[in-house]
Amino acid sequence: MNLPEELFNRLLAAAQDAARQAHCPYSNFRVGAAVLSSDGEIFSGCNVENASSGLTVCAERVAIFRAVLAGKRSFQAVMIYTPTLTATAPCGACRQVLAEFGDIPVIVSCCDGPHRLQTSLSELFPFAFGPSNLGR
Repeated sequence: MNLPEELFNRLLAAAQDAARQAHCPYSNFRVGAAVLSSDGEIFSGCNVENASSGLTVCAERVAIFRAVLAGKRSFQAVMIYTPTLTATAPCGACRQVLAEFGDIPVIVSCCDGPHRLQTSLSELFPFAFGPSNLGR
């Protein structure tokens, strides 16, 4: 599935704006994410690092958590942006959190260079553990 150009640009702009707000004093690795709910709303998030590394939260999870707070449970797309020369895919923890909400058909990672990664969550994270594994 390809996103219409206007929607792609809106998601990318939201992810880029979020990356500028990242709290990353330890890694200096800014990440912004934007999720598109099934009803067309966009929610963004940035990475928030912590001196206790295990408490750091990734941009993708912040964006999903903000959407959940607004009552969203179904998503069409996720846009990830890093100000790097190559695109960065979501980490394993983010993939697991995204999988909680079913297969998201469009996951796009963009950067300042020409490289772009576009896939679906099921391709990015096959055999994900989810609600069905708990008999639900």
